[in-house]
Amino acid sequence: MEFILTLMLIIAVSKIAGALSVKAGQPAVLGKLLAGIVVGPALLGWVNNSDWLAHFSEIGVLLLMFIAGLETDLEQLRKDWKASFSVALGGIILPFAGGYGAAVLFGLSSAQAIFLGLLLSATSVSISVQTLKEMNKLSSREGTTILGAAVVDDVVVVVLLAVVMSLLGSGGDVSIPLLLGKKVLFFAVIIAASWWLVPIVMKRLARFPVTEAAISAALVICFGFAYFADAMGVAGIIGAFAAGIAIGQTPLRHTVETKIEPIAYSLFVPVFFISIGLNVTFAGIGEQIGFIALLSVVAILTKLFGAAAGARLTGFNMRSSIGIGAGMISRGEVALIIAASGLQSALLPQAYFTPVVLVIMVTTLVTPPLMKQLFKREQPAN
Repeated sequence: MEFILTLMLIIAVSKIAGALSVKAGQPAVLGKLLAGIVVGPALLGWVNNSDWLAHFSEIGVLLLMFIAGLETDLEQLRKDWKASFSVALGGIILPFAGGYGAAVLFGLSSAQAIFLGLLLSATSVSISVQTLKEMNKLSSREGTTILGAAVVDDVVVVVLLAVVMSLLGSGGDVSIPLLLGKKVLFFAVIIAASWWLVPIVMKRLARFPVTEAAISAALVICFGFAYFADAMGVAGIIGAFAAGIAIGQTPLRHTVETKIEPIAYSLFVPVFFISIGLNVTFAGIGEQIGFIALLSVVAILTKLFGAAAGARLTGFNMRSSIGIGAGMISRGEVALIIAASGLQSALLPQAYFTPVVLVIMVTTLVTPPLMKQLFKREQPAN
């Protein structure tokens, strides 16, 4: 029963921390992230990583991105595809150059420097999604541009990372045509399924004479899309996001949204936010403090200004451009997965693993308050 006690603690702490954060004039998500650090191994040690916690966390981020898809204005997303590509491109080029340069400065090899550059090029918008949602900006032009750019960013970085790890790491040979083919197949199947299959499945399954048939059908589609995305080498959150968009175009959108939010925000999403902080540890970082400080500054500024430049070139004003750049800063769970892969393939030295994790955490923590300053808050957080 120990996991029940841990779950009770996580839910209580995340809600209290979120409320205190809102009271202090910051997004609720910032308080939840900091709470994870406080109750985790870094400070109090009340909650530690475990298999069940990882599974709950994964469900949490999938549901978070699924809800983001449900609330996305598809027409606005179509209109802003050029801006999304431009933001993603700027948010890859500048961070890659900055990460590579910082790595070389600290004496890492060229292969390790390339890997670190790609790691800093990654983006995880799960934190930005929650911040935008709290500020009622998720369906704005800026919000849809951030979401679209994150999809492009994920695909490009994953492909480049696979190529680099096959050529420079110890991960074995990878067929580049097969790699690209799987990404193309993923989007082709997802678009086709969203257009023809999802409306039929939702309509028929929602009529089943069982309890909560519509929400059950939606969850089947969400997790099915996420699993398929992962199998094709694309992040599962992209599949969940696509599922949300697909169901958002059906007449059952409102029903699904009102039913899924209580499930997500009362249980699984709090576990996800708390679990991010559990990756922080301050053990043995004294000798790497210079590396952490420099790489944190590089990670924040290069993504901020790189993505902002892409937004500015496609017609956004300066404030909106910087706001979009801020929304792309968080590396979150995506970069943590990449860091673990780099450790296994010897492209990230063991001595730099913990410092890199701390840098990832810094980018995740600065994103909500920075976005709060740049986007006008229109309504109280839920």
